[in-house]
Amino acid sequence: MITSVSAGALTVRGVSVGGVYTALAVPELSLGFDVGMPLRSLAGIDTLLLSHAHADHVGALGAFLGLRALHGRTTPLRVVLPAETAAPLQNALAALSELQRWPLEIAPVPMHGGDRVALRGDLEVRAYKTFHPVPSLAYLLVRKVAKLRPELHGLPGPEIARRRKAGEDINHYEDRPVLAYVTDTLVTIYDHHPELLRCPVLITECTFLDERKSLAAARAGCHIHLDELLERAHLLQSEHIVLMHFSQLYSPREIPGILDRRIPPALRAKVIPFAPAAEGWPG
Repeated sequence: MITSVSAGALTVRGVSVGGVYTALAVPELSLGFDVGMPLRSLAGIDTLLLSHAHADHVGALGAFLGLRALHGRTTPLRVVLPAETAAPLQNALAALSELQRWPLEIAPVPMHGGDRVALRGDLEVRAYKTFHPVPSLAYLLVRKVAKLRPELHGLPGPEIARRRKAGEDINHYEDRPVLAYVTDTLVTIYDHHPELLRCPVLITECTFLDERKSLAAARAGCHIHLDELLERAHLLQSEHIVLMHFSQLYSPREIPGILDRRIPPALRAKVIPFAPAAEGWPG
């Protein structure tokens, strides 16, 4: 049972339940985020961004790579991941390859907080260190948009073409945030990096929603409670806020009502719960 929601011009598809599985994709960007379940509809992605190596976020990677092979995708999947995770993950895949007698290979892109990597011509991913018991990262996708240098405005087209042909860089580049992905972390990630709260589309964990889990218990597990996001409501400037990674304490159908009761109307209008329209969670 795949959940699909629209966040502006982007689509977020997949499944997410805290502690069970998270596997998402944004097809417009050909990107996946974590792989706690092998989903057929995600097989066409070019790049997987892995937040951390807990089983509910990476446990289905071997099955997913096998699934890609069935779909004829033989080029190793590019996997952006915490640098400390790269070697152990490749060792695990080597063991799985031996068991399966089929190579399960990735093209790892190890990152530390503060690193930047170009994914393709105009799209860059930036890594942010998050706060979890294992090495973990949040990601910000930024599009580099070329603009004609201001001092060249007003020049005739042939002159601009001449300068370009002569090797002059006629452009400057603007950074346009596209999407932020933040999961399995203490909420203090936003205190260190408030720019994540200004990204047009924010996909963020909100594992706990009410008094059924205390703030102290949420923080002990390094997860975010809705109370903590509400404390920062004045900073939440994203146009579309996809809340996901909900705990099994909540049934999918009750989540919208909880959000309606607890979130101020102006903010609630921007919040998109990532939960299926069903009584229970998939599986």
